[in-house]
Amino acid sequence: MSMNIQSYKEQFDKTIEHLKGEMSKLRTGRATPALVEDITVEAYGVKQPLKTLASISISDAKTLNVEPWDKSIIQAIETAINNSQLGINPVNDGKLLRLPLPELTQDRRVELIKVLHQKLEAGRISARQIREEIKKEIEQSEKDKEITEDDRYKYIEDLDKAAKDCNDKIKELGEEKEKEINTV
Repeated sequence: MSMNIQSYKEQFDKTIEHLKGEMSKLRTGRATPALVEDITVEAYGVKQPLKTLASISISDAKTLNVEPWDKSIIQAIETAINNSQLGINPVNDGKLLRLPLPELTQDRRVELIKVLHQKLEAGRISARQIREEIKKEIEQSEKDKEITEDDRYKYIEDLDKAAKDCNDKIKELGEEKEKEINTV
């Protein structure tokens, strides 16, 4: 059973990592490759994420550079970025695309914060589901006489602590991201 304690802590960690990945896709005032790396591009007759077709770099705080490894697909990448709903207009110089990020309006900031709160709630729901799953396993182990009643209380106490730590981390990440979105 002690192996399960480590595995559920890993499950909570995976929830946090997934949430961090989702949050990195939210556009703040700062340029980050995560904004565009998963944009689907139609190239060579197949749809692929941008990160498999080009190098994405940050030239300054408000500009991304996308340099395709094959210059013949630069037009397809430009079209995909234009169709991506990000509100970014690429500048094509024939060799690379410059993506200047426009300033965020107050309305857009409010929308981003709503999306952020949805992602945070999804993270909390995931953490609750993990907690319930593990709690059922612990209670089943007691019924199957694999652990004692005292062990059950200890494991559930450890589980509750891990779940609380996970929720605290989610809250902390959310507050940081909200502050980042609201920074002008």
